[in-house]
Amino acid sequence: MSDNRFLMNEEDEAQIDLTPMLDVVFIMLIFFIVTSTFVKESGVDVTRPQAETSVVTESNAIQIGITAANQIFMDKRQIDKRAIRANVEKSLAENPGASVIIVADQDSNTHTLIDVMDQARLAGATSVSVASEND
Repeated sequence: MSDNRFLMNEEDEAQIDLTPMLDVVFIMLIFFIVTSTFVKESGVDVTRPQAETSVVTESNAIQIGITAANQIFMDKRQIDKRAIRANVEKSLAENPGASVIIVADQDSNTHTLIDVMDQARLAGATSVSVASEND
């Protein structure tokens, strides 16, 4: 009888506990999720005007889209002109120091573009630029 107990104890010791390994995997997963950055696009397809002096900007910029019909989009949803300032303030609170890039269709009105730029600057954006394409 004592031999059976001894064999059972050896079998118990032969099992591997995977709990610490799973803890490490979950901690690494959380670390990568927290440290990753996500690109927020304006959520609208526009035809950008051509420019010879355009420069590439950083990817963590706040993007605001203006369609040819002068509709304003931010974070893939349409917003009103009066809501631009609040949305940009919220985005700047989440990402301090981010620049604002306005992706305006070449057929959109200049009046809408100026309104969007003014609201972005009033929200506290220090760098506001208009997106274009190289020739």
